[in-house]
Amino acid sequence: MALNLEAKKILLRKIPHGLFICGVRDEESNEVNGFTASWVTQGSFNPPLVVIAVRAEGSSHEIIKKTKKFSVNVLKSDQKDLAAIFFKPQKALGGRFETVEFKTGEFGLPILTDSVGGVECEVVGDLMHGDHTVFVGEVLSAFLNNDVEALNLSSTGWNYGG
Repeated sequence: MALNLEAKKILLRKIPHGLFICGVRDEESNEVNGFTASWVTQGSFNPPLVVIAVRAEGSSHEIIKKTKKFSVNVLKSDQKDLAAIFFKPQKALGGRFETVEFKTGEFGLPILTDSVGGVECEVVGDLMHGDHTVFVGEVLSAFLNNDVEALNLSSTGWNYGG
């Protein structure tokens, strides 16, 4: 029996996703980069783990592989325009964080100051299969800026996946 591609696409897009901005820092050039991620979930309570899927051909993917670190910033429900800055793939590093205010977290990663908050993570595991790598990161630090509703992918009208 062949996979019904249209049914697969519709059903996989029905899986609810948040919309986050992940940040990285290239330790050699000290360049900060970021991307929008929707395949993010909590993986464990103790130790606290965050699981993200990162497009393998993206520039941030290689930085995560090299540094073993990433941040996850939770966007407020009204920050679709901010997410759009980070949404489309880019050819070179940098530029995105120049348009937003952020602070450097305890482990050198970008944490957006106008957001729900963010966490800095150290990679403790990864699995490369298909066109994304799944990274498991242990939460090393957490910053809460605003305890408000978070942005989700379905509220934007955008699709990623399926």
